[in-house]
Amino acid sequence: MNNDASMTSGKPRPKVEVWKEIVFKYQQPSAWRALWQIINTVIPYAALWYLMYVCVPISWWLVVPLAILAGGLLVRVFIIFHDCGHGSFFKSSAANDAVGLLAGVLTFTPYYHWRWEHAIHHSSAGDLDRRGTGDVWTMTVQEYLEASRWKKFAYRLARNPFILFVIAPLFLFLIRQRFPSSKASRRERHSVYAMNLAILGVALMLIWTFGFKAYLLIQLIILMVAGGAGVWMFYVQHQFEDVYWERGENWDYTAAALQGSSFYKLPRILQWFSGNIGFHHIHHLSPRIPNYNLEKCHQADPLFQQVKPITMFSSLKSFTYRLWDEKGRRLVGYGHIRQLRRQHK
Repeated sequence: MNNDASMTSGKPRPKVEVWKEIVFKYQQPSAWRALWQIINTVIPYAALWYLMYVCVPISWWLVVPLAILAGGLLVRVFIIFHDCGHGSFFKSSAANDAVGLLAGVLTFTPYYHWRWEHAIHHSSAGDLDRRGTGDVWTMTVQEYLEASRWKKFAYRLARNPFILFVIAPLFLFLIRQRFPSSKASRRERHSVYAMNLAILGVALMLIWTFGFKAYLLIQLIILMVAGGAGVWMFYVQHQFEDVYWERGENWDYTAAALQGSSFYKLPRILQWFSGNIGFHHIHHLSPRIPNYNLEKCHQADPLFQQVKPITMFSSLKSFTYRLWDEKGRRLVGYGHIRQLRRQHK
């Protein structure tokens, strides 16, 4: 990791000691702010489940909007879970683990296993030679050109918006996370099995309360909304035109954070539901900053405000990005492949 260079990919970047000094004070968790975030997230989420229970016998026209709103709150629950996994939500590691495990039941995510995989993502984001764990499948133009017909088909299918933001989130949270990675340690594997039992227990209790069909439909709507929104946020945070990608020997942590993670500027209400995770450049620079301090850190120094924001409107362009062009140092669409083929005819 090259932390001494002052220039990466043609863009200036700050020295490590400069940004570390700035972010240090924002890495300090606040028990009161953490507890308040739990209160204003989990209690409304539980209240919505109660309201859906009351409304099921009345009309599904009342239930569905409540389930969609619950899906939005579940995104916020996941951010709490996420911060606990980074050890940033509370000062106490025991408190982080306890809340993280409970939030994992609500989000259908095994805490210790996810924490291990997510740490790999943070240590390798933007590194072309370490792709494949906790990221969106991204091929280079050259890799795509050299791929078999079957691999190209699979890649196009995986990057299709309907698959990526509707089918994939359901597959991830309902199926993929029920099984541990073959590389996981004993603790991570056992966390998956224990979480599966906990989720099953909660599901059986809710089935007994709501009935099987009602519970299944409500839970699917919630997971579709939360999962789709979550995957979209993650996608936009690392899939924009001039995003940072480098080969291992040239990869740099600071550049990967400030140039490889977006500042997704959202309306206030969506920023609240997403737990400030739009300040993703700050989060990747220092995962020890709790989500409730990310905006303050971003505003603390002009250094961070140099990161060009992505708005909701401009983020829609991310739908068109499919491949990393190593020569042009940018993400491109499949049209770039057609241009290359025409040039070589």
